[in-house]
Amino acid sequence: MGSFVLFGIFMSVLLIVNTQDCVPRDFGNGGTVCVCNSTYCDVTPDPILPETGNLLRYVSSKNGLRLNLIEEKFSNQSIGDVKLILNRSIMYQTIHGFGGAFTDSAGINIKNLSAGAQDKLMESYFSTNGSKYSFGRVPIAGTDFSTRSYTYDDVPGDTTLSKFSLAQEDFLYKIPLIQKALELNSNLRLFASSWTAPPWMKTNNQYNKFGFLKTDYYQTYVDYLIKFLKEYKKHGLEMWGITTGNEPFNAFIFSSISNTGWTANTLKKWIAKNLGPTLRASEFKGTKIMAVEDQRWALPWFPQKIFRNEIVKNYTDAIAFHWYVDKYIPASVLDMTHDKFPDKFIIMTEACIGSSPFDGAKVLIGSWSRGEEYVSNIIENLSHWVTGWVDWNLALNEQGGPNWIENYVDSPIIVNAENDEFYKQPMYYALAHFSKFIPPNSRRIELTASTDVKSLSVTTPNDETVIVLYNKSRRAKTVSISDPDRGYINAELPGNSIHTIIYK
Repeated sequence: MGSFVLFGIFMSVLLIVNTQDCVPRDFGNGGTVCVCNSTYCDVTPDPILPETGNLLRYVSSKNGLRLNLIEEKFSNQSIGDVKLILNRSIMYQTIHGFGGAFTDSAGINIKNLSAGAQDKLMESYFSTNGSKYSFGRVPIAGTDFSTRSYTYDDVPGDTTLSKFSLAQEDFLYKIPLIQKALELNSNLRLFASSWTAPPWMKTNNQYNKFGFLKTDYYQTYVDYLIKFLKEYKKHGLEMWGITTGNEPFNAFIFSSISNTGWTANTLKKWIAKNLGPTLRASEFKGTKIMAVEDQRWALPWFPQKIFRNEIVKNYTDAIAFHWYVDKYIPASVLDMTHDKFPDKFIIMTEACIGSSPFDGAKVLIGSWSRGEEYVSNIIENLSHWVTGWVDWNLALNEQGGPNWIENYVDSPIIVNAENDEFYKQPMYYALAHFSKFIPPNSRRIELTASTDVKSLSVTTPNDETVIVLYNKSRRAKTVSISDPDRGYINAELPGNSIHTIIYK
C-alpha cells in the first residue's frame, strides 16, 4: 500500500515505503476498491515501531489512501483545532478481538476462485500482512447464506441422533477454510452459532417462521450441539465459545431466516437445566456460553430476566448482540448492561450493510460511506464496553449472495469469480484499522471525546499505544493529542479519513 509525504508546519514526516500497493478501481459508488487476483494483492506488513519519540500513522481516505504509512515525531507543543487528552490511568474493558463468519456463501465464493486467489484472500484476512483477524464465527449447519435450508439431523423423530452427520458444506467449504485460517493465525478464536434446531424438534416443524423448541427436546438439542463440537474437534477445530442461538427474536416476526425462538423464561430454563450442566460436564467445559445474540433492543432487559436465575448467570460468560438496530437504539443500553453485569463481557457478533431497505442497493462496490459506517460503529461500540466486533460474511459475490431466501447484503470482500479476482472494499480497510493493530487482551484507555473527530485508544499487551481517529467531515482537521508520557501528537486529518496511530 502506497506511502505519501505529508508536510505540515508542525510535524516532521519520514517516507515509509511498502512493497505492494493497492491496485485501485472505481465502480462509481463514491469510492474505490483494491483489486486482487491469483498473483497480486496489496499487503500491509506488521509495523516495525520506531524508537521512542517517533510514531507510525496509517491512513485510509475517501480520496484513495489505503492504510498508507507515515512516520512522525512527537512535539513539545500542542497545535491543532481538535484537542484530545490521553489518560492511561483510566482503563476500561479488555478487547477480545475482531473477525468475520465462515458462512457457506463465503466458502462458495472463496472456493470459486483459483487456488492462488484463494490464498491471497485468506491471507488478506488472517495473515500478518493482512487484517490479522482474531475471531472466526462458525455457523452450526445452514443459515440464509447457504444455498439450501438444512440441519445436521433432518430425520424426523431421530431422538438418539443416530443420523446426525456434518453436511457437504462443512467438508467442501467451512472446515478447509477454517483450517487454512488457523495455519495463518494459530491463535484464531472460533465461536459457533446455531440458526435453528432440526425442524422436528420445533413447535412448527419448520426451519424458519414462528417456531420454538419443544420442551421434550431441550436435552436432545443440547446433545445435537455437543455432537457438532465433537465432529469439528475431530478436524482439529475447537470452539472458544458457543452462543445460545442466532437472533431468537426472528421467530416473533415470522422471519424467513432460519431461527429457533426463545423467550426469556424458556431460554433461562434451557441454559439452567440442559445447556449449562451438559456443556460444563463435557470435554468442552471451557467453552464460553454467549447468551442472547439478538439486537440492542434486547438490552438490558433480556439478560436481566434470564440472570434472575443465579444458575444461569453462573453458567453464562458473555452477552452477544448484533448491530442491525444500532442506529435506533442508543449505545447507553450497553453501559446499562455492563453496569448491571460487569462480570459478563459484551460482544458484537454480526454486522453487515444491505439488509435494510434504508440501505439502498444490496451491494455498492467501492462505497466509502459504507466503510465509514463500519468505523463509526466500531468506535461507538468499543467506547461502551464492547469487547469484540465480528463482521458477517467473509466474502460474497457481486449480487451479495448466494442466499437461499434472496436476503442479499454487502461484504468487505466481493468476489468476481468470472475474472478470478476479488475486491477489497473500504469496509475491509475500516475494519483493518482496528483488527490489525489492536491484538486480543489489549485494554481500552481514556481518551477525551470530541464531536469533530471520533476516537478510540488502547494499550496493547506489549505496552504499545494504539489510537484510532476518524474524521467524518469533508473538511480537513488538525488534531493535537496530549500524551503526558510522550508529548503531543499533532496530525492533519484529511476530510473523510481514518487513522491508526501506534507507538511504544
